[in-house]
Amino acid sequence: MEQKVLKPEQFPKLLQEIPSSPKELYVIGELPPEDCFYLAVIGSRRFSNYGKDACEKIISGLKGYNFVIVSGLALGIDSIAHRSALANNLKTIAIPGSGLDFSVLHPHSHKKLAQEIVESRGCLLSEFEPEMPAGLHTFPIRNRIIAGMSHGVLVIEAAERSGTLITANFALEFNRDVFAVPGSIFNENSKGTNRLIKMGAAPIMSSEDILDAFDISHSGENLKLNFDLSPIEQKIIGALNEPMNRDDLIRKLSLPATEINSALTMMLINGFIKESGGEVYRL
Repeated sequence: MEQKVLKPEQFPKLLQEIPSSPKELYVIGELPPEDCFYLAVIGSRRFSNYGKDACEKIISGLKGYNFVIVSGLALGIDSIAHRSALANNLKTIAIPGSGLDFSVLHPHSHKKLAQEIVESRGCLLSEFEPEMPAGLHTFPIRNRIIAGMSHGVLVIEAAERSGTLITANFALEFNRDVFAVPGSIFNENSKGTNRLIKMGAAPIMSSEDILDAFDISHSGENLKLNFDLSPIEQKIIGALNEPMNRDDLIRKLSLPATEINSALTMMLINGFIKESGGEVYRL
């Protein structure tokens, strides 16, 4: 896949602000719009079922909102975050601890996931030369990029001594929001997250907690994800200030009933609206 080189003036603005910003970045795919909320979701490679379920539940609750999920393509929570984003029509950015050439991409087992991210209009990013393999020293370097380009960092499962906490520390240094999912006091993978909460990280138990942190209306009035909606779907969202039946909606929009009904079917499937008691509701 084709790689482009970004110069500092082409970086996301948040990344331009950090100390020791990269001199250049390699990218495959498309950087999502900067008016999105970039949320880093990171965690342990040795995840538990609880961590997996928490990650999937929180990200699924962000479906339809203006979020981009940023993570490190690693085994464990990182890859779960990327896959959850793809499953919920959210853009995602993967920042591996290697160059982007598929001969060295780390981990090798996630080449297919990397390709799916690019095909879904997300991207792969790295400041390393394309054929540079991953090494112990490359991961802390890439972690500062994950934290630097994100508005907030959500930690899901991290041991007390964990590379994940390096990213959280970078986020604190860069004055980013730090969130953590609380876990059992008996689980080694929760010691790091629980300590972050003790130090002041916001505890996250649902997607609503993330929306509240960014002051986003749960009804989606502020930042529903418009760039994935067709023009007619955007008109339907704009018209649904209150629940109404299909006939009233068709009269309000003055568009052909066949077009509106077809759009409503797709919007029901994609979770932008629901229909109950004969009326259509915006989610």
